[in-house]
Amino acid sequence: MRQVKVALLGAGFIADIHMESYSRFVPEAEIVAVYARNAEKAQAFAAKHHIAQSFSSIDELIKNADFDVVDICLPNFLHKEATLKAAAAGKHIIIEKPLAVTLEEADEMIAACEKANVKLMYAEELCFAPKYERARALVEEGGVGDIYMLKQSEKHSGPHSDWFYDVNQSGGGVLMDMGCHGIEWFRWMLKNRKALSVTASMSTVFHKERTKGEDNSIIIIEFEGGVTGVVENSWAKHGGMDDRSEIYGTGGVAYADLFIGNSVLAYSRNGYGYAMEKTDTTVGWSFCIFEEAFNQGYPQELKHFIDCVIHDREPLVTGKDGRAVLEIIYAAYASAGQGKKIMLPFAPKVEKPIDLWLNP
Repeated sequence: MRQVKVALLGAGFIADIHMESYSRFVPEAEIVAVYARNAEKAQAFAAKHHIAQSFSSIDELIKNADFDVVDICLPNFLHKEATLKAAAAGKHIIIEKPLAVTLEEADEMIAACEKANVKLMYAEELCFAPKYERARALVEEGGVGDIYMLKQSEKHSGPHSDWFYDVNQSGGGVLMDMGCHGIEWFRWMLKNRKALSVTASMSTVFHKERTKGEDNSIIIIEFEGGVTGVVENSWAKHGGMDDRSEIYGTGGVAYADLFIGNSVLAYSRNGYGYAMEKTDTTVGWSFCIFEEAFNQGYPQELKHFIDCVIHDREPLVTGKDGRAVLEIIYAAYASAGQGKKIMLPFAPKVEKPIDLWLNP
């Protein structure tokens, strides 16, 4: 079996999830190097995961490590630079959401990968999450008739890392962090059907002291064929992670919840270590999740991309899909800022998407 050598850029929460996914579920991949801006953090991550090389410079990593694929798990504002350097070095790229901070960055990244003839996969795990994929399969079988509405929500009490709260690094709030999931899942379910308009409402209700960004948002997207998509996201919801979808059709309905049904209901007087992502306490009743990364689709998306590299196939979710998601995010911020529906296509030049809400 041919192994694909992977360089991991990032040493935070999502990089840990990717490492668990590779080591347990993707034997075709070998993680040979890790990069973090802080050298000590890179070294600690490498030691924890038994990675041979660690770097605090992307240039040094590219120069001194032997690898085929770059897996980008960095803060949003670093996505463009990392992608351009990897493409220039002829490396295939899988990148965590969102694709970029601006549409101009996204266009530059896509063009660079096409010029270098390297694969660029937009890592949207909901397109690979087993429950969501089972729901899509029953829709494909005609189980709910013709879809007329899709809903998806992801909610918790806030991000792990401080950079998410800094709009200069993230480009926005909860919509940039999690709304991109629901938007791409809608496009996935509808076979990339054209989005026509976006209407949005957003506010900062819980993290006012930490961020200028929104921590609660509701986005309504109208697609060709009369389908409505509603995506709800929040950093203000307590009690652990929620991630669920609803599919409404002329002949039925389907619900998929990534966590209910994948947990052990437990009661603890003193609490215990880890229950699920974003759970504040394990004292009292709690839902203790098992196979969390698997249920969210991380191993499946990574395995898919490694297979694409081995067999020279186009990824199912590409950089162009990531750009389409970002354009809808732009329209959502503009809608919330102007208080009206925004028609697509929509591509204003702004420093970061959230400026369309903060300075309409």
